[in-house]
Amino acid sequence: MAEKKFEEAMKRLEDIVQSLESSDLSLEDSLKIFEEGVKLISFCSKKLEEAEQKVTMLVKESDGKYSQQSFDMESKNET
Repeated sequence: MAEKKFEEAMKRLEDIVQSLESSDLSLEDSLKIFEEGVKLISFCSKKLEEAEQKVTMLVKESDGKYSQQSFDMESKNET
């Protein structure tokens, strides 16, 4: 798959869902675009994981200074 942008992949996924929901496709065509959709989901998931790893947040320390820390989604969801 050529290098795609996340937004382009999401738009294509939306188009695939609409096509599958319309049920105007043959079984073979439905399976073909379903397979494309699965690949796009994997691509988007990977891009989201990469973005999550890059996200940092500024935290104010007790001395009033700020430090950068990795943003941990799992610990945020527990609070």
